Amino acid sequence: MKLTDTDIDALLPEARSYKRADGRGLYILVVPTGSKLWRMNYRFEGKQKTLSFGAWPIVTLEEAREKCLKAKRLLKQDIDPGGVRKSIRPGRRKADPESFNAIADEFLRKRRLDGLAETTLSKKAWLLDLAREDLGPRLITEIKPADVLAVLRSVEGRGNYETAKRLRTTIGEVFRYAVATLRAESDPTPVLRGALISPKVRHMPAITDEDEFGCLVRAIWRYEGRGGTAKALKLMALLFPRPGELRHARWSEFDFNKAVWTIPAERMKMRREHRKPLPPAALHLLIDLRGTSGPEDFVFPAMTNPERPMSENTMNGALERLGFPGAEMTPHGFRASASTLLNESGLWNPDAIEAELAHVDTKGVRSIYNRARYWAERVEMMSWWAGWVTRQTNGG
Repeated sequence: MKLTDTDIDALLPEARSYKRADGRGLYILVVPTGSKLWRMNYRFEGKQKTLSFGAWPIVTLEEAREKCLKAKRLLKQDIDPGGVRKSIRPGRRKADPESFNAIADEFLRKRRLDGLAETTLSKKAWLLDLAREDLGPRLITEIKPADVLAVLRSVEGRGNYETAKRLRTTIGEVFRYAVATLRAESDPTPVLRGALISPKVRHMPAITDEDEFGCLVRAIWRYEGRGGTAKALKLMALLFPRPGELRHARWSEFDFNKAVWTIPAERMKMRREHRKPLPPAALHLLIDLRGTSGPEDFVFPAMTNPERPMSENTMNGALERLGFPGAEMTPHGFRASASTLLNESGLWNPDAIEAELAHVDTKGVRSIYNRARYWAERVEMMSWWAGWVTRQTNGG
């Protein structure tokens, strides 16, 4: 049976590495550290060989299958796909210091030193890998807009419109770094902005009708899930943070005396610390959860490994079991639900609602001013919201 993303996400590390097959020789190798690595076994000239395609989810299931298919095509032509890759690698290792490859590698090292999150760095590295085959060995001064467009068209031709758009941005970052380090004169990507197909904007499904949201709240408060799933959903309804902010929350971030949750900058989308007032209903849930774990422990650990946070699919699965599938509601959707209903109440300054959602104004001074200015209103607003949510549990 072929793998699905849900299957892969559910695979947990064991004492020894193990495999889960997808077919055609492609499989995922789960190692004790928790990494999930794509591998493909094949035979060439009577010898058993293995190809490595990278780690999931940086390399998606679809992309791994595509790499597997390309390798199979080479085998049909009596070409060893592993040999082809080895012939490319030495060129990369000995790349000219002014080649696209060398400058891209240097750019990634700089961004790591800048403190960019490893997840973001991995995504940038993965995107640049899409361009390395065509652009990598070439001197960056020789690469023209048409060359970059050819790479983008190749990605776009597979229906990956959003990926093509992000790849253009990332290639542009490399060129601008080359300009800043005096190895290029200009960035060729801005002129390509209108050449790509615009991906359709997909909004996170959310329930924004007051009565329907009340039904969702009642279902959540009746839910008896495993681990802390039920309380996680309740806190999503009461506090509406980004799901990752809650899943990765640690006890050291909560000040129970001041009723404040301080989310560190490295976990915030805008890389700025965010303080959220905790209404009594949220405090009671957190106190129930507190138990005996240490201050650095996760509030919502994975059930199989307390050193890891709850999986991103845990709350999605719980909502689906409650009768609210992903097409109707997602954990991220609680933000849109709260934003809509708070604005429709007419009781609160829209800027205070935006401040609570951590939709930070790009003008730094103004954003700091607004955070201080609206704090008292946010405390009052979150208390009102928690009261409103609690009333829904009894039918409104």
